[in-house]
Amino acid sequence: MSQMEKKAGLLRRTSSSKKPLKEKVVLMYDEIFAKEDPAKKNPRFWDELFLMKVNLEYLESKLESVDGEEVQRIQDNINSLFHHCVQALGEEHQIKVVNALQTLCALFRGVHQKNKSASGFDIINMLMGFDKAEQRMKDLMERLDSLLCGDGSESLKSLCLKLLLCLVTVTDNISQNTILEYVMINSIFEAILQILSDVSSRGQHGYDAVVLLALLVNYRKYESVNPYIVKLSIVDDEPTLDGMGMVVHQALTEYNRQYKDKEEEHQGGFFSTLTSMVGNMFIADADEKLSVQTNEAILLALYEAVHLNRNFITVLAQSHPEIDIAATPTIPSPTTPTTPLGTTPPSLDMMSNPELPLDPNLQTSNLLITFLKYASIVMQDTKDEHRLNSARLCLIILTCIAEDQYADAFLHDDNMNFRVNLHRMPMRHRKKAVDKNIPSRPLVCAVLDLMVEFIVTHMMKDFPMDLYLRCVQIIHKLLCYQKKCRIRLQYTWRELWSALINLLKFLLSNETTLLAKHNIFHLALLVVNLFNMFITYGDTFLPTSNSYDELYYEIVRMHQVFDNLYCMVLRVSTNTGQWKEAASKVTHALVNVRAIINHFNPKIESYAAVNHISQLSEEQVLEVVRSNYDTLTLKLQDGLDQFERYSEQPKEAAFFKELVRSISLNVRKNVSLNTLSQDVLLKEFSTIS
Repeated sequence: MSQMEKKAGLLRRTSSSKKPLKEKVVLMYDEIFAKEDPAKKNPRFWDELFLMKVNLEYLESKLESVDGEEVQRIQDNINSLFHHCVQALGEEHQIKVVNALQTLCALFRGVHQKNKSASGFDIINMLMGFDKAEQRMKDLMERLDSLLCGDGSESLKSLCLKLLLCLVTVTDNISQNTILEYVMINSIFEAILQILSDVSSRGQHGYDAVVLLALLVNYRKYESVNPYIVKLSIVDDEPTLDGMGMVVHQALTEYNRQYKDKEEEHQGGFFSTLTSMVGNMFIADADEKLSVQTNEAILLALYEAVHLNRNFITVLAQSHPEIDIAATPTIPSPTTPTTPLGTTPPSLDMMSNPELPLDPNLQTSNLLITFLKYASIVMQDTKDEHRLNSARLCLIILTCIAEDQYADAFLHDDNMNFRVNLHRMPMRHRKKAVDKNIPSRPLVCAVLDLMVEFIVTHMMKDFPMDLYLRCVQIIHKLLCYQKKCRIRLQYTWRELWSALINLLKFLLSNETTLLAKHNIFHLALLVVNLFNMFITYGDTFLPTSNSYDELYYEIVRMHQVFDNLYCMVLRVSTNTGQWKEAASKVTHALVNVRAIINHFNPKIESYAAVNHISQLSEEQVLEVVRSNYDTLTLKLQDGLDQFERYSEQPKEAAFFKELVRSISLNVRKNVSLNTLSQDVLLKEFSTIS
């Protein structure tokens, strides 16, 4: 039996010698793929077609099997099918609307699958006829808008969104999908906002609406004026922005919970006992399996909202004692294949029930806390490109947040304290943190903890240089705000200083290997300038004078690392080579660090000799530091509290192009119109009719 026959909806065999019968809808499809107009023989052909249960698989495979000459021969019939699908969307008979939506999806997918190398104009011509395309797409978008904004069936609204997601993702590169020009002209932006602002519709359709919006915003965003970008940037309606934040919050929360459940499974029972016995040798492998899939689509939506709309920043900080998505009407839960962790939208139960406390002591949460916890999971393992990109997007979002004055204000607000239980990578040399010991602090402490955690845990042969640069720059931007506003943050700065010094130590130990791939001097310069920020301005933002003393203590204690760094950059900067200029900048940046070391080390040695002490305690060293500040001379360095603001174009354009391609492929794979199964839909509308 041929592949086409298998898909043809064969009904039964009347005898062993006779061919099996085809279902009626398949026979009608065959008529469309014949040369003649099927309505000539049967004037009621199109009315009858949309009363038939769609055979998606057969219709798509039929479209894919048509060769070049046949396309010309049957183009009028394909155009007619498209036209009648659009007309059927205005029918009162709901089964016709369901079948028309599903048929349109099959048309979009089938024609694109067959004509991957064809131009967008050829595909438009085959689908609807180029001369009529503008009117056809105008009618289609108006009817979809009407269905999405009307009081009709929630199942139909879901189907409309599935169709739009199908249309947006039919090409690998979203910007090569010429049909989307009509989606730009005939905007459904307001329909998406209406879904997000309404409690009931948001619970059922919010996820698809947010993902759709994120994809539409990325259509030719660098080549022309995209109306979705313009409109998203000026939204100031509070319920709409809250709704968007709620959808992102719920999707990330569900991922965090799934991850935590899986983590507990791995830590329990025999597996836990066995790993303890052999020194946790399996922990890395177990952890890898936990974070294979990330939800990049929802992360992209969060990025676009934070990056484009300053009003959205307020949504990040809104506390939710209970998530305020009201209970929504129950609809049959579809049965779908098991999908990887984090790639599916939150369940209706999740979207409609109050949020459970994130931990026993924390009764409130907000979108930023949920995002930080999510980031702490995806940033643990960056060994493959997919996870590396996810971590990169998290850091880009944090960069945008760290640059925003309003965001900085609530990050540092002493009246907004939270316990944030970040996930920490299992490491043999440290104990697992006990959640209950985490103090309640301003949210900036959690951001700094996340940066320190990343710095400490990713010093490896396949060094993620880009992520390290972003981490250090985020820390710098937060320090600039603290210096500017004279905020004395109660934070364990020594952990940060220790992490940064160990990072410099790693760069020195792996100079040859790293220089083959990276400009390590740029990262070293950023790290040294963080120390310069503390040295020059620390008295304005460090919590106490003791903190400033401890900074000098750490520099003096770890002087060997700074001495070795100076020797290395001096060697490179005095030789001709590609890194001469970059190394020279680090040499100049080290002037105050070296002045501190050269000033205090002799004083400490002298103190030890006079007092006949072979090894000084920390308190004794601090005493020497405090009593010798007066004779220390430092140079004033300019520009330490300045930074280059984030700009997506041109630096990040290539990254986002590939990211959107990856998301589009994933959405296409997961968007099946069978998510709302045909049988469920037809049963629902049969009872209505």
